[in-house]
Amino acid sequence: MRKPTLSGRIRCSLGIALFAATLPAIAHHGISNWDQNKDVKITGVLSKFEMINPHSYIYVDVKGPDGKVVTWGCEMRAAGVLLRSGWTRDMFKIGTTITITGSPERRKPNLCYLGTITFADGSQMDRYAQRQVPASKAVPVAKAARAARTPQGAPNFAGDWAAEQRVMTDPRGQSGAFLPLSQARKLAPGEVPEGGRAFPGARGTPESLAKDPVKAVTGRPSPVSLTEAGQRAREKFNGATRDNPRYRCEPTNILFDWTFDTMVNRIVQTPGKITLQYGFMDLSRTIDLNMTQHPANLRPSVAGHSIGHWESDVLVVDTIGFAPGVLSAEASTLHSNHLHVVERFQLDAEKQTITRSYVATDPLFFAGDYKGTDTMSPAETPYSRYACKDVGGAPGE
Repeated sequence: MRKPTLSGRIRCSLGIALFAATLPAIAHHGISNWDQNKDVKITGVLSKFEMINPHSYIYVDVKGPDGKVVTWGCEMRAAGVLLRSGWTRDMFKIGTTITITGSPERRKPNLCYLGTITFADGSQMDRYAQRQVPASKAVPVAKAARAARTPQGAPNFAGDWAAEQRVMTDPRGQSGAFLPLSQARKLAPGEVPEGGRAFPGARGTPESLAKDPVKAVTGRPSPVSLTEAGQRAREKFNGATRDNPRYRCEPTNILFDWTFDTMVNRIVQTPGKITLQYGFMDLSRTIDLNMTQHPANLRPSVAGHSIGHWESDVLVVDTIGFAPGVLSAEASTLHSNHLHVVERFQLDAEKQTITRSYVATDPLFFAGDYKGTDTMSPAETPYSRYACKDVGGAPGE
């Protein structure tokens, strides 16, 4: 096995305080069910490795002082982001001796949160490490030129796209802030930018020290003002349980899932329709470019019904027909079947980015508009199905 190297980290002052303060904490379960204020170290024989979504797991047979073998399961990042980070299945040789340091599960024995793994050859990888192949062994990959427009003259959105990876500033994932990779690289390990805050549940945070850390993490303010009906719905919801669709291996909504966990999405474009294949939870939606009105008697769904039109080079998408669902599980904020979403997609051919802005209204549950924006670039790895297999389960159950 090649000895992995970690991407460089440069300490400098940054003007990213506001960005860090408002960036949502993005991880399938968060980290509140792992006691990041404690350390655990295990050494044993690698018996099984599952590179799966939403979290990969590595299993280690550990021999105790009494000679009895106990199998530990240690949680890693999702398969999709591991692949984007250069990790591969062949790194994990069954039958070899490895050492893992990390944090223990709060309520369940023989489970850990992988912070660092030491392989049999002595090489190490931290949880958020970006694996690099030495330049002397790298194989150049020719990238096909992207056409800026389709044969019909529309902006060319087709291809595989992903938001920038987000990582902890502590490469082990135990402390610090959760930021885009390019921002985190400029901070010292575990550093929190001025004006920002550490990831909820990280070492030393109020959530990690709370009597019920899981509840503390899911009690965040709503991202939109709510009506009385919206507030009543919020009070009945528990985002740490299977109320949260992620813990049922189901999509959340068309806004949140597009960038959640920075999975690779695929856009398929024809003159009459555009299909968005989400890399998270395998959500798929079709934007009809030939319809000017939504049909009557729509069957409600998570994806809703989308129609689109071009305003110059901006794709404007109007979506209704939603089933009642979740806007933000972490903030216990729901939406009704009155949800209405307008998105605007714009391609920057020079920068090779797609920026989406959106406005969501719901007169039954929202007292104001819910707005946001996100940006994607061509993905470094191809789109693949999410194929959810949730080994960890809901942290609040």
